[in-house]
Amino acid sequence: MAADDAIMRMMPQMDVKLGGNGEDGGLRLNGTVGIVVMMGLLTLLPTLILMMTGFTRILIVLQFLKQAMGTQSAPPGQLLAAMALLLTGFVMGPTLSEMNRTAITPWLDGKMSQVEMMKEGVKPMREFMLRQTRESDVKTFVELSRMPRPATVDDVPLHVLMSAFVASELRTAFQIGFAIYLPFIIIDAVVASVLMSMGMFMLPPAMISLPFKLLLFVLVDGWSLTITSLVQSFK
Repeated sequence: MAADDAIMRMMPQMDVKLGGNGEDGGLRLNGTVGIVVMMGLLTLLPTLILMMTGFTRILIVLQFLKQAMGTQSAPPGQLLAAMALLLTGFVMGPTLSEMNRTAITPWLDGKMSQVEMMKEGVKPMREFMLRQTRESDVKTFVELSRMPRPATVDDVPLHVLMSAFVASELRTAFQIGFAIYLPFIIIDAVVASVLMSMGMFMLPPAMISLPFKLLLFVLVDGWSLTITSLVQSFK
């Protein structure tokens, strides 16, 4: 019996509370259970970055830029992803600061539980996504979910809002990508016309147009212009 008591004392303590009354009512997770839940949420962090931040728009635009320039492996995809992640930090800075002030810091100080922290922390993210999402996209996904029409956009469930947000981000990214492609397509068309008029049918136009596209991109300070436009495209 003494050995069993010693084993019980060595086991991690768990405190789970479901329901209740007053301010302490609702789901409450403490100890090992709370840690396990938080670790599980951390495994979803890459998905949350894709679905709830501006990372998707930024990465797609940078990939469009690479394809429009016609460079095969420069810059490498890993570098573009790292750059997109850094730019996402600039875009999401105010939102993350608000999350830290209203949710993470009080939770670390022991002033709220994990569940309360999650409820408060998601509010700044909802505000960010709502600013970037078109009303028509929200309406479309509300209809697809076959749920009762919410009274306001604040009543839209998080998973519906995330779906509408991603759809809006893809649309915006493709619009920016189209604008990026135009000047490079003009260069390709001019080079191809010149080569055909000179009878150089066997010479690949992309081989000749690539230096001109790189020259144009450098002269207009393309990286600075693209990055600035991307960051300013978020409302």
